[in-house]
Amino acid sequence: MGTNFYINTTKRQHIGKRSAAGLYCWNCQRTLCKDGNAGIHGDSDFYDKCPTCGSEYKPEPLEQSSAGVELGFAKTTSPHNGVTTVASFTWSVKPSKLIGKQTAFIIDEYGRKYTNQQFRDMIERMCPIEFYHSIGLEFC
Repeated sequence: MGTNFYINTTKRQHIGKRSAAGLYCWNCQRTLCKDGNAGIHGDSDFYDKCPTCGSEYKPEPLEQSSAGVELGFAKTTSPHNGVTTVASFTWSVKPSKLIGKQTAFIIDEYGRKYTNQQFRDMIERMCPIEFYHSIGLEFC
């Protein structure tokens, strides 16, 4: 499950998809997926604590978690530290295509609107793992 984002101009252009991505250590800036970033959306296992600093996951209220955002219980997440849930973003366009689109806004598949700045802030707060392998491909 995830959320698709579009540039809302005369023709909606798919930007990419935000997806829940398991546990992440914000202190060490690394996934807890045993197979690294490449394994987060597969059948990989996750470490119980950060293998670098030893921080353990402290359960988050659903309303404040990345998973909660994907399920519609939260709008955004607060700044993080330690180990929390995280999201990834898979781009279908080059991020630089969004620069200069001041008259357009970004819309998600549920109709929520974002300015370019709000969208970039969301990516920074929620999606430290970004994938570029799908640029130019149509996917949902």
